[in-house]
Amino acid sequence: MKREEYEAAMEPMQAELVGMARWAKATGQRVLVIFEGRDTAGKGGAIGAVRESLNPRQCRTVALSKPTEAEQGQWYFQRYVEHLPTAGEIVLFDRSWYNRAGVEKVMGYARPEQIDAFLEQVPVFEKLLVDDGILLFKYWLATDQAEQEERLRERLEDPMKRWKLSPVDLAARDKYDAYTEAREAMFAATHTAQAPWTVVDFNDQKLGRLTLVRDLLDRLPDTKVDPQEIEFGPLGREPAVETYGVLRPIQSYPES
Repeated sequence: MKREEYEAAMEPMQAELVGMARWAKATGQRVLVIFEGRDTAGKGGAIGAVRESLNPRQCRTVALSKPTEAEQGQWYFQRYVEHLPTAGEIVLFDRSWYNRAGVEKVMGYARPEQIDAFLEQVPVFEKLLVDDGILLFKYWLATDQAEQEERLRERLEDPMKRWKLSPVDLAARDKYDAYTEAREAMFAATHTAQAPWTVVDFNDQKLGRLTLVRDLLDRLPDTKVDPQEIEFGPLGREPAVETYGVLRPIQSYPES
């Protein structure tokens, strides 16, 4: 998809997202969106599309690193609970508790009994969240291996994206089928009436973002809350010019 076409389609949805945030704040609603998928699928870009025009004090991203030694001794869900949204908040999980059913399973970071326990407990855990009023959305971003290979190579060759490439990403190249098997087992156990999964094709990332954002907006209740009216009258004098005493601005970037 061409960038101009993408931006034209996304612009009105950005306005709807701003309205959704205004509604969440006015009603105290809690919105939780989980972004899962294969490495390079485009989770970061999808999250950016959702939060681009939103107040960062109201909409925050949670992207946890690997558990500390203390966290490894906790109840598995414990470190995620503290990041759940409070009234009026929108929280976007860049990966989530589903690490246990995905990368931890495939890469051998969790024991089989831990994975079995997770798959049994997570529907109960999510039902508690939904029953308490949290609006929970779970998205899986799907990518074919040919596209994944191209994006991994791009990360390797682009200095600005090199930080995105990890040994785990490279190891995943030989485990594409294993990740598919793990995903299917995860869906079978955790695609529930109260917390269903939604799969979005992200082989074309721009099209994937549009699809995901449109789906998210369509599944929210009526979120129309008119913005607060603010009277912006005349200043009543000539605009002031910035003056400096103790410090002055640094030299401006040279114009071409």
